Amino acid sequence: QVQLVESGGGLVQAGGSLRLSCAASGRTFSSYSMGWFRQAPGKEREFVAAISGSGSNTYYADSVKGRFTISRDNAKNTVYLQMRSLKPEDTAVYYCAAGLVLTSTPLYKSWGQGTQVTVSS
Repeated sequence: QVQLVESGGGLVQAGGSLRLSCAASGRTFSSYSMGWFRQAPGKEREFVAAISGSGSNTYYADSVKGRFTISRDNAKNTVYLQMRSLKPEDTAVYYCAAGLVLTSTPLYKSWGQGTQVTVSS
């Protein structure tokens, strides 16, 4: 099972940018589809973006399309989430996840511990 560690969260003003990183352990990183999810206080965890093992396919939630970009560097065992034009409603704990199926559902096998993103108005 792959181990995941997120980083890059923080406090940013509305309209600003952040880049989240998720470092994975193991030698088979490119075999995994990777997803980013988020959970705001009092809300259910929701899908943000996902990327296939090769990086050739990506999917986004409508709420972040055009503002967020998911990418990966298989040589570094890392997946990224570049977030631009951030809004207060993007405030949440962001989680990365690894699985064998590219999906927007939370059916991923491994999850990180999460990183807090707070967007002030």
